[in-house]
Amino acid sequence: MSDRPALDPTRDSLWRPLRLLQAAMDADISRLYAERRIEGLKPSYVMELLRLHAHGPMTIRELAESVERTHSALSQKVAAMRAAGWVETVTGDDARTKKVTLTDRARRVVDRLAAEWRATEAALADLEAEIPYPLSRVVTDIERALAHKSFHDRIAEKLAEDPAWAEEPDRDEGPGRGEVPGRGEGPGRGEGPAGTRGPTCG
Repeated sequence: MSDRPALDPTRDSLWRPLRLLQAAMDADISRLYAERRIEGLKPSYVMELLRLHAHGPMTIRELAESVERTHSALSQKVAAMRAAGWVETVTGDDARTKKVTLTDRARRVVDRLAAEWRATEAALADLEAEIPYPLSRVVTDIERALAHKSFHDRIAEKLAEDPAWAEEPDRDEGPGRGEVPGRGEGPGRGEGPAGTRGPTCG
């Protein structure tokens, strides 16, 4: 049993604290919704709801481009939002086109959601003023570093030093059969930390 931790690389995760922090902050936003009796709303839905309110009905592709998400990820999200009663699909400009629009339930609370978004951004600005190295600056600095050398190239460089990566897998290993492997946390591992909105993003 003593060597088991060495077999589990997930015990080391530099950015796990960030995921947990964002999840905790989203939980606080959810508490605000509960206090106003806005039930069944996830903070991660709010950007899309506000974008639809501001710009009117959009196709999934248009909405995905607007919030800078992939068509596949946004399609799944819209399905969840539809099931929760926040959006519905209507016929678009022609019979072949479907557009996503707010439900009456969403329209009744959208002004409150806009108020929450503004208040959250203001609270984040206050928070960043209290710390020596604001997260927005961290993001900018990371983007600059990745422009110099991509995340792909950085990982590939490390993998080249690991003999386990060079091993040929058995024929029945790997995702295959239409599956796509996924991991729930860390940079680039899923739609976002724990599927959350996270500070300053959708």
